[in-house]
Amino acid sequence: MLREASNEGPFLLVSLPPTKGHIRLALGIIVALLVIFFVMVPFADIRLPQLGTFYLVILTVTMVNDLITSALLFSQFFVVGRTALFALAISYLFTGLLTIPFMLVFPGGFSPTGLLGAGLQSAVLITISYRLGVSLGLIAYALLRDADSTTSISDRSPLVVVIASVAVVVAVICGLTWAATAKEALLPMIFADTVHRNRGSATPFALVQLALIALALALLLRVWRRSVLDLWLMVVCVTELLFQTMSGFIVNERYTLGWYGARCYAVIATMVVLLALLSEATTLYARLARSVIRERAARATRQITADAVVASIAHEIRQPLSGMVSSANAGLRWLDRAAPDLERAKTALNRIATDGHRASAVIEHVRALFKQDPEKFTSIDANELVRQVLAVVGGDLLTHRVSVSTELRERLPPLLANRTQLEEVFLNLVTNAIEAMHSVTDRARVLRISSDIIQEPSAVLVAIEDVGTGIDSKNKERIFEPFFTTKSKGMGVGLFVCRAIVESHGGSLHAFANKPHGTIFHVTLPSSHSSQRCSVAGLARPAPPQDAPGPP
Repeated sequence: MLREASNEGPFLLVSLPPTKGHIRLALGIIVALLVIFFVMVPFADIRLPQLGTFYLVILTVTMVNDLITSALLFSQFFVVGRTALFALAISYLFTGLLTIPFMLVFPGGFSPTGLLGAGLQSAVLITISYRLGVSLGLIAYALLRDADSTTSISDRSPLVVVIASVAVVVAVICGLTWAATAKEALLPMIFADTVHRNRGSATPFALVQLALIALALALLLRVWRRSVLDLWLMVVCVTELLFQTMSGFIVNERYTLGWYGARCYAVIATMVVLLALLSEATTLYARLARSVIRERAARATRQITADAVVASIAHEIRQPLSGMVSSANAGLRWLDRAAPDLERAKTALNRIATDGHRASAVIEHVRALFKQDPEKFTSIDANELVRQVLAVVGGDLLTHRVSVSTELRERLPPLLANRTQLEEVFLNLVTNAIEAMHSVTDRARVLRISSDIIQEPSAVLVAIEDVGTGIDSKNKERIFEPFFTTKSKGMGVGLFVCRAIVESHGGSLHAFANKPHGTIFHVTLPSSHSSQRCSVAGLARPAPPQDAPGPP
């Protein structure tokens, strides 16, 4: 059985609510179509060259658009099993396949009178069927939009349902093609010749089609704010209304400006949903790609954190354990003598207790220093690393409406460092800056990143500045302590690991207050030209905690 629609989540057009940008774009398209329509009306009867081949190109584009749209809608139906999506997909499949016999029988296309033994009215029947397929598909979708929100279409396999439906559609199209050619004499005389139409005979059909598409629009107006798909189907209805009005009531012959214009509207109607599906699919794919990148980054951070913790414990606890063993051996020697020296044995036991407390303190606080593998160090351009991190968090910058200002000094000396670990440092600091500005509403959210050179000794300084809520002065140094956090859901290891990584590279990481708002983080790293890899904490620009410069 197909999965229930209630479980689909906000990931598909049928359930993804439209944003203000979607609504503005849709309304802008509708206004543009209306303006073009009313500008074209006074000139609708102007005769233009008879371009049958051009019309075949338009029909081919229409067919391709409808079939691709149908395939995309079927793919979403396979995911959520909504009958409304199934009805809409069948509608687009019907119109896309019906375009093929229409091209064959259209007079002036492949032959002056059409192929398959077509007569004057053959193309008319297929045209009416096409427009009815569009209107009825939209009406069916609108009626089933909410009726089947918690039910699936069938207990059968969705693939079986789709294959059976495609077979029925093909059979119907074959029947219509046979009726349009073999029984052409029984059709109403709507066209007097290959160009001119009998207005009286065509009007009833035009009124029915106009009424059906107006009904579909009325039904969709009730729900157009619920999903992106509903919004764009409303645009399709408006486009179809303009097409029906121009083609059925204003224009009375083929190959006029109005006739060509109406066909362009028909093409636009077939492209609207397709472009919406492709656009949202691209957007969702980009979100997925960013999520994968962030997940990989998070996994690498967790690995680095584990390495830091294990290395810190191993490094820091080795000394007190060695001292405890030495003191225990000394105490045993003093006690094993013929005349035991109890005072020296007591001193040895006190040293054991002291070293035990030291080991306990190490396990409790886990100092941030661990050994690097020299083979993993490569030459790195700090500016390139900053740009790479900004590309990774591009989606978060857009989501949180944060603008970026960069002042990256050219020709920075290269760094000799572990690229993955430094990338995690900058990614963590930039992400923290973005999150710090989440609650800012009274000023622009600006992330400023700058780089500079420190001459003696040779080092690179990267400053990351935000205009967020800032850090309380009493917590300015505590934020680098393990397991201390100011976030409600934080673990307190991010900045601890960042400082551990930077210091293991011979650099320093400090935080300053940004004036008037926010925080500045200075990352100072020795260049590959430095003669030694040691801490360069004193190289950072001298900036008192409360007087760090704010963004321009």
